Parts: sequence; structure tokens; C-alpha cells
Amino acid sequence: MTTVTAFAPATVSNLACGFDVLGFPLETPGDEVTARRVPAGVHIDDIVGDGGRLPRDPARNTASVAVRALLESVGHPFGVALTLRKGLPLSSGLGGSAASAVGAVVAANALLESPVSLDTLVECALEGERRGAGSAHADNIAPCLFGGLVLVRQPSPPDVIRLPVPDGLTAVVVHPDLEIETAKARALLGDTVPLAAAVRQWANLGAFVDGLHRGDFAQIARSLEDAIAEPRRAPLVPGLAAIKRAAAGAGALGCSLSGSGPSLFALCASRDIALAVERAMIAAVRSEIGGQPQSYVSSMAAPGARLI
Repeated sequence: MTTVTAFAPATVSNLACGFDVLGFPLETPGDEVTARRVPAGVHIDDIVGDGGRLPRDPARNTASVAVRALLESVGHPFGVALTLRKGLPLSSGLGGSAASAVGAVVAANALLESPVSLDTLVECALEGERRGAGSAHADNIAPCLFGGLVLVRQPSPPDVIRLPVPDGLTAVVVHPDLEIETAKARALLGDTVPLAAAVRQWANLGAFVDGLHRGDFAQIARSLEDAIAEPRRAPLVPGLAAIKRAAAGAGALGCSLSGSGPSLFALCASRDIALAVERAMIAAVRSEIGGQPQSYVSSMAAPGARLI
């Protein structure tokens, strides 16, 4: 093949108790990336849907940096030109830079005579994420590539653990009419964590994973608490507490920021509950923030990036 297109889905990361280690993909939306084989180099043919905001310089673009890392890993057998169609809102907390990087390496990998492993694709996409988000964390990259709910024990070399999704467990994501740059949101966290907060977070993460394995929704609900990132990032999303109360009042197991925000996710015990939670969260977002929020309801076992 000389031209291949891949779809890479939006992702929800952190999941309250799993800062930088938990994530899952959504069924929709996502980015599409077309990779075209050329004699040499990595180029950007076009970017659609970004309003001209993303860099066309291949040394600065998430997707092209990731593909360059992939080609370097296999000895530069040829070059690749990329076309990106952004289906994700920018600075949304839905893994936009990860989707571009993952879509690009999945498409470029299909052009290789001997495609590389998923672990290699993780490491190459992380180089793109480092450029796009200012730091390399695999909690968006890994679920976008592997699909389903995953825990990243370590990003390099990749150690990605697939977690079970109990029957009925459904996610709601609402994206307010706001933008938060990941690098700025991460800067709010500093580089130290109080011991008591760290212990609480470890306990919640362990209980969450155990709850998934046993299908214990009550325990999952008790575990969906962020003791580290959300308290420091809450001021970035007006009315966050009220939106979380609306989700809980409609039956959500828990609600928190998706990634660095401003998108919020809620987990629900069934799709019917998720639809009610979606309505409640949209109403709360309109009341607290205004604008026209976007919303998605998805299985937490959705597939990762794939060729289309």
C-alpha cells in the first residue's frame, strides 16, 4: 500500500483515582490521519478542522514527530506525508494530541513491509505526545492504541495492563465550551504531593481495580475520588462542584475531570442511567458555564485506533 488512513479515538484519562495511569477510549469522536508513502522525509500535506491553529512544521507537529520516531526505529526505509482531519476539539482533555500521534503511527506502520509491535508504536507516539502536550505520559496513548480500559504501569518500556469492564459500565463525557492547555494545567500541580493525599490516591486506585474485577459498582463509586489533580485544577472549570452534584443526582457512580479538563466524565452502571446523567450534566454545564456543550455516551470497552 502507498496510502493508508487510520482512525484514532478520543480518550478519557486519569479516571479520578488513576492520575497518569488509567485511561479508556470513546467510541466517537476521533481524528483521522492519512499517511502517504514518499521518497524521503516526513511532511505535512494538510490539516483540516483545526482552524489553522496546529503547526504545519513537521518538527513541531505531534503526528509528524511520532512518525519520524517510527521511521527512525526501522531505519528510514522511505518517507511519509501526512494529512490530519481533526475530529476532536482542541485543548479539550480528550487526548487530542495523543489521537493525532497514534493515528499517524498506526497509518504509517501499515505502510511498512514488516509492521512493528504495539509497544514500539506506544514509544513512538509518546515522542509526539511529548511535543504536543509538553510531557510524555501514556494514559491517553495506550488506550488509544490498545482499546478498552487500561492501566499503564510504566510508559517506557511500555507495560500496559488491560482491565476488565463490568457488564453495563458506561461512560458519559461532556465537553464544555472551554479550552484548557494540558501544559498549563499540569503546571498547576507542582512536583510534590502530600503524603496523606498520595496514600488516599493509592487506596482509591487499588479499590477501583478490585471493584472492576469483581463487578462491584458500589466500590467503584467509592473509589472515584481524585486527591491529587482535581483539587488543584478545579478553579479552571467554573461550577465543577455543581456539575458533579448534577451527575450524582442523576445516578452516576462518580464524576471528575477527563484528563486536565475542561471535559468531564461520569461512570454509570447502565446505558439508561448514562443517558439520564448526560442530560443532567448538559443542563448543569449550560447553567454554570454557558455555551453549547458537546456530549458523548460510550462503552468503556471501545476499540482503539484502526485502519479505515
